[in-house]
Amino acid sequence: MTLRYVWLTLVVKMLLNIKDITVYYGKSLALKDVSIQVPEGAVVGVIGPNGAGKSTILRAISGLVRPASGEVTFKDQKISGKQTSDIVRMGVTLVPEGRQLFPFMSVLTNLKLGASIRKDKDGINNDLEMVFKLFPRLKERISQKAGTLSGGEQQMLAIGRGLMTRPKLLCMDEPSLGLAPIVIDLVGDVIKDIQKTGVSVLLAEQNVHLALGVTEYVYVFNVGRLVLEGDVETVKNSDIVKSAYLGS
Repeated sequence: MTLRYVWLTLVVKMLLNIKDITVYYGKSLALKDVSIQVPEGAVVGVIGPNGAGKSTILRAISGLVRPASGEVTFKDQKISGKQTSDIVRMGVTLVPEGRQLFPFMSVLTNLKLGASIRKDKDGINNDLEMVFKLFPRLKERISQKAGTLSGGEQQMLAIGRGLMTRPKLLCMDEPSLGLAPIVIDLVGDVIKDIQKTGVSVLLAEQNVHLALGVTEYVYVFNVGRLVLEGDVETVKNSDIVKSAYLGS
C-alpha cells in the first residue's frame, strides 16, 4: 500500500496541515496558495531549486514568517500566527539551514540548549544518550567547541540539538548542504532512524537523490508554487523531475 493510497483513504491521521498559504517578503511573493500535509510517523519531502520556496515553508511552519493568507495547523490546532517558542513547545522543531550552532560553546552545551524549554532532567539525560547513540562522534567530541567541528559533525550536532526538544515533527532545512557524499548518506540513515522512533520528518532538500531515498511522499516546488506531488515512484518517473533534477 503506497502512502498516496493511505492519504486518499484517510487511514493515517494528519499531523500537519498547510492550507492555501501565501507568504511575502516585503513586496516579493515567496509562496502562492501552497497546501501540503504530513501524516503521523511519515517522512515527507519538499524539493526544488534555490528560490523555490522550500525554506519559506519551514519558516512559516515554525512561526519565523507569518503567512499573508491561509492556515497552518498542527495536531488540529492552528499554529500560524503563534510565537516560535510556543510552536516548539507544541512539538514542532526546525533544524535550520546553515546549522546555526553556538560556535564557542561545547557540543554538550549546544545539545542542552536544545532542551532549554524542558524541565524533565531524567528525560533530558535519556535523550542525550539517544543522540549519542545516533551520533557516536558527538560523544567523542562532547567537550569540544562546536565551531571547531567538521561540517558533517556540525550537522550531526544541529540535528541532535533539534531532537533534544523531543519533537513530534522535525523540520529539516537542507541538511546535506556542503557535506561530502559519505556524510550525506549518514544523514539519510539518521533520518530513517528518527522515523523509527515515531517522529515525523519534513525534509526540505535541493539534493533530490537524498530526498527520494528517504521520503515516502514528495512535493515539488518552483518559484514559490507547487508544481507536482506524489509518492516517490510517481515523482521519480515525472518528466518534470527527470529533466530538471535526475537527467532524462
